Amino acid sequence: MTRTESKRDIKEVWIEYKSVRVQYDKLETEAPQDPAAAKKFEQIKVVSESLRNIIMEHYLHLVRYNAERIHHKLPDEVELDDLMSSGIFGLMDAIEAFDMERGVKFETYCAPRIRGAILDELRSMDWVPRLVRSRAHKMDSTTKQLEVELGRAPTSPEIAGRLNISMDELKKIEKDANAVGVVSLSRKWFETDSNKDVREIDILEDKRGVDPVREIQRKDLKDMMTRGLSRAERLIIILYYFEEMTMKEIGTTLDLSESRVSQMHSSIIARLRAQMGDRRKELQQVAVG
Repeated sequence: MTRTESKRDIKEVWIEYKSVRVQYDKLETEAPQDPAAAKKFEQIKVVSESLRNIIMEHYLHLVRYNAERIHHKLPDEVELDDLMSSGIFGLMDAIEAFDMERGVKFETYCAPRIRGAILDELRSMDWVPRLVRSRAHKMDSTTKQLEVELGRAPTSPEIAGRLNISMDELKKIEKDANAVGVVSLSRKWFETDSNKDVREIDILEDKRGVDPVREIQRKDLKDMMTRGLSRAERLIIILYYFEEMTMKEIGTTLDLSESRVSQMHSSIIARLRAQMGDRRKELQQVAVG
């Protein structure tokens, strides 16, 4: 049965369901002591669940409506289906507790219960205490208000004064607010024309990674500095400037004395300076171009 039923039809289902629930509650109490009652209870349970499912299917659109309204205000990583699953439990509770004799429309009665079930689930998923979020939100609102009034970013003492708290309390709120600002790495950053969206993890800088441009520049510099040098001279430059070895360590590596390495290093540097002097004009033209 779907929502194409008339209002009269769903009302008849409601009446039958409530009548069955009276029998259900009575048999549920008697079933543990009476085998016959237990057998009837299993039968009435099937009928009760079937009628309840018809009612739930009829009002399922209310769950989607409320879930979509809440989902619109949440980060992208929160799934609409998860909110609807929570809302369905709220709908089930509303069906169980609804009293037809009070003359209240079920749509009006169940909406707060559906929203409440969704919000309860969101709170249970949130690892940040509600008080921390409330204080962080208040601090943020106060900061924005002061920015409008002062025409500049407010100082910490000004924010503390407006909130009527001490500087120590403000620092604690700011520290706690950092935890509130944590976001999921799978959160969508922006949509693209391709099938795969760009997410937070895709735009994070890997500070441990090597900058390819810097590595290319480093390689070009090494090639330029060692061009035209002998093998021993090239090793001295590379080991001293790029591997950061001492003269003594280089001498041990090349089987040379420390003084000899120092002498060769001075000679190499003098030649490189002369070469750079000759190429200075050329390099300046390239830089200007």
